Amino acid sequence: MPTSTLLAAEASASTSRTLTITLFLIFVAITLAITIWASRQTKTATDFYAGGRQFSGFQNGMAIGGDYMSAASFLGIAGLIALYGYDGFLYSIGFLVAWLVALLLVAEFLRNSGRYTMADVLAFRMRQRPVRTAASVSTVVVSIFYLIAQMVGAGALVSLLLGITADEKFLGMTAGTAKVFTIILVGALMIVYVVVGGMKGTTYVQIVKAFMLMTGALVMTILVLAHYKFNLSTLLGDAAAQSGKGAAFLEPGLRYGVETAGDATKTFYSKMDLLSLGLALVLGTAGLPHILTRFYTVPTARIARKSVLWAIGIIGVFYLFTLALGFGAAALVGGKAITAQDKAGNTAAPQLAQKLGIDYLGGDTGGAVLLAIIAAVAFATILAVVAGLTLASSSSIAHDFYASVIKRGNASERNEVGVARISALVIGAIAIALSIFAQSLNVAFLVALAFAVAASANLPAVLYSLFWRRFNTSGALWSIYGGLLTAVILVFFSPVVSGSATAMFPHDDWHWFPLSNPGIISIPLGFFFGWLGTVLSKETDADKYAELEVRSLTGHGAH
Repeated sequence: MPTSTLLAAEASASTSRTLTITLFLIFVAITLAITIWASRQTKTATDFYAGGRQFSGFQNGMAIGGDYMSAASFLGIAGLIALYGYDGFLYSIGFLVAWLVALLLVAEFLRNSGRYTMADVLAFRMRQRPVRTAASVSTVVVSIFYLIAQMVGAGALVSLLLGITADEKFLGMTAGTAKVFTIILVGALMIVYVVVGGMKGTTYVQIVKAFMLMTGALVMTILVLAHYKFNLSTLLGDAAAQSGKGAAFLEPGLRYGVETAGDATKTFYSKMDLLSLGLALVLGTAGLPHILTRFYTVPTARIARKSVLWAIGIIGVFYLFTLALGFGAAALVGGKAITAQDKAGNTAAPQLAQKLGIDYLGGDTGGAVLLAIIAAVAFATILAVVAGLTLASSSSIAHDFYASVIKRGNASERNEVGVARISALVIGAIAIALSIFAQSLNVAFLVALAFAVAASANLPAVLYSLFWRRFNTSGALWSIYGGLLTAVILVFFSPVVSGSATAMFPHDDWHWFPLSNPGIISIPLGFFFGWLGTVLSKETDADKYAELEVRSLTGHGAH
């Protein structure tokens, strides 16, 4: 390679690094300032857990969008569409349809019935201590699955953003070391956001991030469509050609529902995996702890419902953008270049940004500029979501386990919030450690596992509690622990953890469960365990259910 070309490449890499780091530091500085400001407004437990219940429907809708449009949406789904075409878009559809379940069955009832956490609803007419313990365990497990996905996304971005190749170092770090360092950095920042700012600080960070993400995705979508003169047929044709998969790229069956000639069993498992994924995506949202806590941040149930409608609009538009990002990356970057950078496809959107920058802004410097901007948006996405997740799980430990189980309702607000802050530190450390081992997995896929666990453990208990008069403490414990253990055990013994090239432990094999997503088994079992535990116990409290029913429908007596 000529010396002049090498120098130009080095100059471009240097520009990209400088811009990326500068923009990232600017965002961190802005969000830390918001967090410090919010900490001065956080005086009570209601302020820490629910932001003082002062947010409007639009603000909460933006924050829900910020919480929901995670690294899985921006990086993972764009990557899956870029690599698998039609099948990748199934994630977008599933994530969006899930909001109808949340809107119709959960949002308003939960806001009327609870106070700070999911367990407030479950424990209302049951024995407090065992139910709150179970809800706290489930909340932490689901949140950690989700946290791993976000932090793996952060690690995947790093070597691309900093231009670190296999034989190159940056600040003495190899690409692998830089990824680990980034995971640790993201973990540290999320702990700061939660410990210092509470729900108020976290919510404003999510609103800022949602605006940035929508703007970045819109700009990239317009540039992709402009490149093809707004001719979708040409875009899809080019994407199919450059993907290396031809016409099959635009048809179902590349990743799920794959027909394997001469192997009926393998074909059946592939189709079951598709059904299992769909169930998890559609039912999982209504059981996600960090989404459920968002319904408590508004003053009334009507505004909770309105915030979900805003969220559906914002998220729906964004998922349409992922189509352009995914197919645009396939067409303009190509499947080989995407997998060469990241096998799971998590860097497809940033690679597309780099290519669009080169085409529209001129040369490698233009590519570096747009890459740096989109990278900063991606980091903002990750930081905002991990803060929301950490807050939900630390709140559950402090409010449900510490205050209600250990202290039996006698903890002071100050002590409770202090425990929440310590819990955030511990949960952050666990998520950092696990994320380092999960770097080979696609982030959208990891989030789908979190959805499966949430739908198996939390959703049956929440729905039974709200709508079944006979439901009792035994049923709640059976549904939460039964669904949770079933989902986690099936994931542990699936090809996700061992026995495949993209597993967490690719060189070991202890898997016996054939599906990648446990939802088709674990979700029905979660509902079955809830029913079985209930009918095996004679405990019942019709008066308490009647009180919950009135409260959930009217808001009478709600906090």
